Amino acid sequence: MGKVQLFEIRLGDSRVVYSPGEPLAGTVTVRLSGSLQYRAIKVSCVGSCGVSNKINDTAWTVEEQYFNSTLSLADKGVLTAGEHNFPFQFLLPASAPTSFEGPFGKVLHQVKAVIDTPRFSKDYKCSRIFYILCPLNLNDIPDIEQPNTMSVTKKFNYKLVKSGNIILTATSDLKGYIVGQAIQLRTDIENKSGRDTGAVVASLLQKVAYKSKRWIYDLRTIAEVEGSGVKAWKYAEWKEQILVPALPQSILQGCSLIHIDYYIQVSLKSPEVSVTLPIYIGNIAVNRVPLSPSRPIQHIPSAVVPSAPPEEEEAASGYHSMDNVSIPTKSHSQQQPFSYAPGLSFQEIRVDSEQTGSPNHPTLCLSTGATVPYYAEGNVVPVPTASSLILPPEYSTWGYPYEAPPSYEQSCSSANSSISNGN
Repeated sequence: MGKVQLFEIRLGDSRVVYSPGEPLAGTVTVRLSGSLQYRAIKVSCVGSCGVSNKINDTAWTVEEQYFNSTLSLADKGVLTAGEHNFPFQFLLPASAPTSFEGPFGKVLHQVKAVIDTPRFSKDYKCSRIFYILCPLNLNDIPDIEQPNTMSVTKKFNYKLVKSGNIILTATSDLKGYIVGQAIQLRTDIENKSGRDTGAVVASLLQKVAYKSKRWIYDLRTIAEVEGSGVKAWKYAEWKEQILVPALPQSILQGCSLIHIDYYIQVSLKSPEVSVTLPIYIGNIAVNRVPLSPSRPIQHIPSAVVPSAPPEEEEAASGYHSMDNVSIPTKSHSQQQPFSYAPGLSFQEIRVDSEQTGSPNHPTLCLSTGATVPYYAEGNVVPVPTASSLILPPEYSTWGYPYEAPPSYEQSCSSANSSISNGN
């Protein structure tokens, strides 16, 4: 760097995470081996969002800015050899959105400093990224404490001349969760046919929509659990839970270019039928004790009249009673724990902390589900940790075009009609 041996920005108390409306203080440090003439030394605090049509491309197609403040630390003069410190302070706007980074865009907040030198001389620049967390209080969302239920009926043909119905109902204990909380899920399957179903699968899905020249959807399976199939003429009940790993919150308030949605999807592999429960991921938990997921109406086994008596059944009366059974769980994708931020302690975050990993529950997650958090500098490799929060070992990612799950409003509007068709 020639005369400039050190040019960096240090934030007060080595902080990394800030809240909207909070003051941000720090120091610009310059260390010189000789005198340096300058026209101005300035520092800026900038918050913006950029979206690209290409994955991991920083040449933004669409941008929006949230704030941009500049302070002059020193006017025209000469810096002598040695170390010089210039303190600064900014007030972060109350409307600043939460930091986020995904494959097609990011909400980025940073402090930039520049030494403006005379003409034909080299200007010196440096920057420091910081993160803003605007907590999502789940209690501000209407009916968040209520169970979430969806039902669908699938009519299908088998063995050419026979037909049957599958009624699939999924219920979660709440409509919103925080990191580390278990989603209590109940699934009821009425197999009104002489054909065994395929395995039942419950998945936690994340859909991130990026508003560029056209909407780009990044859909990921965050966690998945699989249960056994249901035998012919059986009513089956499956109770499972999915642990919410470190994920960004559902709503980036103040950001119009990136939308984040989460869903619980329960599906049968054969015949193909699925239901989708929209949920919220927030930072402040629902303050009501969740209800155990259960069907709103007590199930009464019904008489089913098949189109033709099954050959394997000895019942000659023309109908079959529905037997109640429980579905065992076959596999769960949440098995291998990973460290969310190697070298970062979320309770007392320091930039220069050692690569030790932290077993503390994170208060902030800005990744989109990947095992490497984006706020870790350099090539960081996931390492095992003793944390009780876990991420699945594999992910599936698709770019556009892709048929995204329905929005929360669309799901709610179709819930009543789906349930009535199932009954």
